[in-house]
Amino acid sequence: MCGTCGCSNGNKITISKPEDHKHDHDHGHHHNHDHHHDHSHHSHQKTVIEVEQDILHHNNVTAARNRGYFEAKNITALNLVSSPGSGKTSLLEKTIADLKNEISFYVIEGDQQTMNDANRIKALDIPVVQINTGKGCHLESDMVYEAVKKLEIKDNSFLMIENVGNLVCPAMFDLGEKKRVVIISVTEGEDKPQKYPDMFHSSDICIINKIDLLPYLKFDVEKLKAYALQVNHHLKFFEVSATTGEGMEAWYQWLKENK
Repeated sequence: MCGTCGCSNGNKITISKPEDHKHDHDHGHHHNHDHHHDHSHHSHQKTVIEVEQDILHHNNVTAARNRGYFEAKNITALNLVSSPGSGKTSLLEKTIADLKNEISFYVIEGDQQTMNDANRIKALDIPVVQINTGKGCHLESDMVYEAVKKLEIKDNSFLMIENVGNLVCPAMFDLGEKKRVVIISVTEGEDKPQKYPDMFHSSDICIINKIDLLPYLKFDVEKLKAYALQVNHHLKFFEVSATTGEGMEAWYQWLKENK
C-alpha cells in the first residue's frame, strides 16, 4: 500500500461479489491487528522517496495494462472520486436505473469496509464487485485488475469505478480509466478545488450534486466553478440532483456520446 498516505503495509484487501457474502456473518469486516509500523526517527529521507517512487511506478505499469485491455474491448472506464457523502453511490444508482436498458454497466465499489454499496448496485441487477481496502484510503490499479477478472466484462460496456471517499490520495493513483469524474455536493464548501487542487487538476469532469438543496444553503455554484477552472481550465461541469433527477439528462447525453 501507499507509504505517502498512512496506509498500513500489513493491510488486508478483500475483493468480492455480493453473493460471496450471503452466509458471511461478519459482514466482511477484517480487523487485522498485526501492525508493523516503523516509528524510527533515524530513517533517511532518501529511503522514503525511493519507496514512494517504486509504488507509483508499479501502479502506473498496471494502470497502462488496464487501459490497454479496456481500449481493446471498447470498455469505457470511469473513475468516480469525491469526499465521503457527496452522493457518488446515489448518482450511480440513478444513472444505472435510468440507462441500463441502453448501456451495459459493470461496477467496482471501493470502500474501507462493508458490502453496503455493492448490495445497492446488485439490487439493480448489475454485475458488481466490492473492494474493501481495510485501512487503505484509495483504490490502486492492481486491485482494479483483479476485480475486472471477476466481473468478466463484455465488449462495448461501461465500467463505473466508485473510488474510496477521499479527495487526497486517489488523485495520485491512475487506475487505467478513460475519464476521472470528481463529484462535489452543494453541502460542501465552494473552496474544495482550492483545498484539494490535485484531485480537480487530475479530473476531466466535475459533477455538482444535490442542487435541489441550493435554496436552503449559502453555496455559490459559479464561485465553485471559478475556483475549479483556476486549477483545471479543461473541466466539464454537470449540475445535477441524483434525488430529483434535475440536470441528469445532460449527464446521460454525455455518457451516450462516449459509449
